[in-house]
Amino acid sequence: MIVANDATVKGGSYYPVTVKKHVRALEIALQNKLHCIYLVDSGGANLSRQGDMFLDRDHFGRIFYYQAILSSEGLAQIAVIMGTSVAGSAYVSAMCDESIIVHKQGTIFLGGPPLVKAATGQDVSAEELGGADLHCRKSGVSDYYALDDNHALYLTRKIVRNLNYQKKVDVTIEPSEDPLFPADELYGIVGTNLKRIFDIREVIARIVDGSKFSEFKSLYGDTLVTGFARIFGYPVGILGNNGVLFSESARKGVHFIQLCCQRKIPLLFLQNITGFMVGTEYEAGGIAKDGAKLVGALSCANVPKITVIIGSSYGAGYFAMCGRAFSPRFLYLWPNATLSVMGGEQAATVLATVAKAQRAREGKQFSSADEAALKEPIIKKFEEEGSPYYSSARLCDDGIIDPVDTRLVLGLSLSAALNAPIQKTDFAVFRM
Repeated sequence: MIVANDATVKGGSYYPVTVKKHVRALEIALQNKLHCIYLVDSGGANLSRQGDMFLDRDHFGRIFYYQAILSSEGLAQIAVIMGTSVAGSAYVSAMCDESIIVHKQGTIFLGGPPLVKAATGQDVSAEELGGADLHCRKSGVSDYYALDDNHALYLTRKIVRNLNYQKKVDVTIEPSEDPLFPADELYGIVGTNLKRIFDIREVIARIVDGSKFSEFKSLYGDTLVTGFARIFGYPVGILGNNGVLFSESARKGVHFIQLCCQRKIPLLFLQNITGFMVGTEYEAGGIAKDGAKLVGALSCANVPKITVIIGSSYGAGYFAMCGRAFSPRFLYLWPNATLSVMGGEQAATVLATVAKAQRAREGKQFSSADEAALKEPIIKKFEEEGSPYYSSARLCDDGIIDPVDTRLVLGLSLSAALNAPIQKTDFAVFRM
């Protein structure tokens, strides 16, 4: 895992979303047992936003907590100080197992020259206060003296070579095969019209090795497609949507998740779902408890889980197909994705119905013009907040990916996830 500050953007300082991104990177490193390299060039926290990133559990201090835990688990923490490392950023550097600092460029100090001047009256340069000579020769805060950036990266590679690390995986890896069909056909298969129906198997065929997919329970609960495949040689159990979830689909999903957990096979969720089926018949059939089984199974599953939202993702369907709350190792979006509690039209209709009933109780009219005026801003708001860019800008996912890159991204994600040993899964009680 590489975390790099960009000093060309607001001096590399930390805003609340910067902290969230850094913490997420370390969470990924801890989940997947990844070594960490920090390319440090930061002025620390943005003081005007300190109230939003200082006090809470997942605020700035969580970075240091994760660094200590990662190091305790034998996951190397390596800092490369290529610029300023002040205040909180100084602890990022100091808490690493090994650190490199660049001569006349890197500096580490808890308080910079202006703060020292204000507190003590002492005039001191940044280099005198925390430069490479001070920290390599006197303080011992840094371990390696680099002449320039290229030398620093050369030293970093030497450190990585000396980690004595060898990857061990819990799965069998076979030679990779290219899919039989070109990835750019995904653009036409899915498209931007999310109301258009397509077969999720067409997507799977353009992602998996040799386009080989061993489907499980193909004739039962067919709005959820499940089966086994390989991606870059790694085994994977795939759950993909072909419509709304019925009780049969949910039960099939639970069965398949149990199989994958028993065999230590990672799970891939391909989301294109409007939710669970509703109506008297389905409520009487127990769809609530069947949906709960699916949510419970994926919550408890200890195999690596990866989610890609390739189309719509609404309401409980988002949860049941391993949304962010269920800790997938990685969650990606296609640019055409939309995520919301429900569709904008549906939300507007629900709220208009409530408003109409309220007016009726008050003995007032609710005209079609009133209804249109109420609906328009609601639909607009849902469209804006359902955008993948709205989600990604708030770090509610791990990035928007080009559909043609999906196979490569999944291969890299599986490779990263399988650094961590797969633990035994114990399932919760399922309501029968």
